[in-house]
Amino acid sequence: MRISYSALSTYQTCPLKYKYQNIDHIKEPKSKEAVFGTLIHSVMQYIHSPALIAPSLEDAINFFSQNWNEDIWANEMEERSAFSQGVKIIQDYYAKNDPADFTIVDLESRFSIEIGNETTGKHIIAGIIDRIDKTPNGYEIIDYKTAKKMPSQETVDTNLQLSIYLKAFLARYPKERENLDQITVSLYFLKHGAKLSATRTEEQLAELDRIFLEVIESIEAGKFDPVLSALCDWCGYQKICPLWKHKFVEERKMDSTEARSVIDDYIEAKEEASSVKRKLAELQEKIFLYMQDEGVDRVFGGRGIIGKSLRKTYKYDEAAVRDILAPLGKLDEVMKIDGVALKKVAGELPLDTKKSLENARILDKESVSLSVKKGSLLDEEESEA
Repeated sequence: MRISYSALSTYQTCPLKYKYQNIDHIKEPKSKEAVFGTLIHSVMQYIHSPALIAPSLEDAINFFSQNWNEDIWANEMEERSAFSQGVKIIQDYYAKNDPADFTIVDLESRFSIEIGNETTGKHIIAGIIDRIDKTPNGYEIIDYKTAKKMPSQETVDTNLQLSIYLKAFLARYPKERENLDQITVSLYFLKHGAKLSATRTEEQLAELDRIFLEVIESIEAGKFDPVLSALCDWCGYQKICPLWKHKFVEERKMDSTEARSVIDDYIEAKEEASSVKRKLAELQEKIFLYMQDEGVDRVFGGRGIIGKSLRKTYKYDEAAVRDILAPLGKLDEVMKIDGVALKKVAGELPLDTKKSLENARILDKESVSLSVKKGSLLDEEESEA
């Protein structure tokens, strides 16, 4: 299989979206934020492209202006605001960076690296590195970000995308593995004018393969369940997603006054749950029956959305856990085998042992619940069935 970090990230966020994009090849319109980010990346490439004389600030702003697309914005005010933000990003970048000061090894560097073996199967990770610099002591791998929020240093220390780029760099320059501590990986947050950097260990690079292989295994097994999250509000596949199906069906039983009333009554009753528990339970049963008749897991009413979810809780097979921890001398640290204690101990264990502990989980119980979404918020309240 050939996979990129972007595809892996999409699968981790929502497996069904990955299927729509990468297996069904259903095109999703680019968001205005994505178009803006692509243009800013192009400006950065223009600024650092090899030339006898590096582009000036005025040159960079002209390049940005000439490639600007005003048609993607909702109105003139939004378009002007975005354009001004782009200009400010470029101005701030020049205020903190002189393009002539950097020794650029490569820009927009494409790569394909192999992972796996005969047992797991061999696969290809492909992608593009924004920029590679030669530094006085080694190298720096840089990825530009136009996100509004800047993460913590801890996030950068474990960022999977940067680990992939480093692995690709080492495949290109294998002798540099001897100087791993002299290779810096960085995320440059252009809206903040700040760069966060880190290094990687051999253990982190090895962990990278495991993460990719686990995702690939799930993809090849055909596991493409949809995942509800705040990102759904920006997803272009709502009209075909089963979690949103009920909202977009033109002809359905839900359009009847009785069905809409049941949905709205349930949401209203939820707000007064302390005094109308019996009514709430009756409405919930009607909703379950209605969902079963419609063949959907989410229904849309005038006051919000009701979704059905299956909850599972697990407990550990004590005999299996004792067999795993006893040889390592860790059994005394888990006098009572529970998830909290095991999680604390697991942080100190080898990867294969962690995997064995994960496999020792057994299903304890499961329950079905309904959740209410009010307006456009995704803060959902749940009631047990």
